[in-house]
Amino acid sequence: MTTTFNDRERAFEAKFVRDAADDFKVSARCAKLMAQWAGALLGKSGPELDAYVADVIIADFKEAGCDDVVQKVSADLAGKADEATVRAKMGELLIEAKRQIAAG
Repeated sequence: MTTTFNDRERAFEAKFVRDAADDFKVSARCAKLMAQWAGALLGKSGPELDAYVADVIIADFKEAGCDDVVQKVSADLAGKADEATVRAKMGELLIEAKRQIAAG
């Protein structure tokens, strides 16, 4: 009986680790997609776009959740897109990021 309980406990712990890793991958992918979208609106391309994507991904590590990315991108897009537009786009891109990560 104890072995069965221990096996279940290890399985739940392993699932938690996989889910946390997937959540991290989705968040990073969403930040990347968001940066690519915003960078295009800002007229960035090539190495300049790559650098902007890296800046947005780094901004994502400031706090838990996506508010740090929304704040950075909203500030960068001042006059081109308001925060509501950025948040709506973030929702769309979160769905896309989940789809991409699930697809491998």
